[in-house]
Amino acid sequence: MEREHVESDLDLEQTLFTEEQIVDRLREMAAEIDADYEGRDILLVGVLKGAVMVMADLARALPRHVEMDWMAVSSYGSGTKSSGVVRILKDLDTDIAGRHVLIVEDIIDTGLTLSWLVANLRSRHPASVEIATLLRKPDALQMEVDVKYVGFDIPNAFVVGYGLDFSEKYRNLRCIGTLAEHVYR
Repeated sequence: MEREHVESDLDLEQTLFTEEQIVDRLREMAAEIDADYEGRDILLVGVLKGAVMVMADLARALPRHVEMDWMAVSSYGSGTKSSGVVRILKDLDTDIAGRHVLIVEDIIDTGLTLSWLVANLRSRHPASVEIATLLRKPDALQMEVDVKYVGFDIPNAFVVGYGLDFSEKYRNLRCIGTLAEHVYR
């Protein structure tokens, strides 16, 4: 979906990244990943639902065979605040023992859920666990998370598009933009 198709429905304050900028950066990340994992097989683990677009384009940009699997986790609580309790909604179908796992995320903001996910996956005895994310909000981090591949650092703003949603809408927007506060307040 192009930005002009949602203008009446969505008030984007600013386009942060166009589809071309996103795809170019994912290609650069894929080249780094390919070089770092030379001679080793990679299992990409996408975090549902937001990472679908990132995972698809990153996997297509890799000049090698990769396996893919998916997890869905939820950090739930009252309202918009996390309780700090994480539960697995969809677990991996693949045994990761001895495997090189690359977690693929759309965005890292607080880092709380992701740090739990990394610890959970490491307890399954993979050969390695690394993280690739399209977006990171350094000002929002509450938990230090070692991220090996970062597409873009962004301000602590509410963003939508390219897999990121507001109330399950706008995931298929081809760009990433900041959502006007009056839309989500």
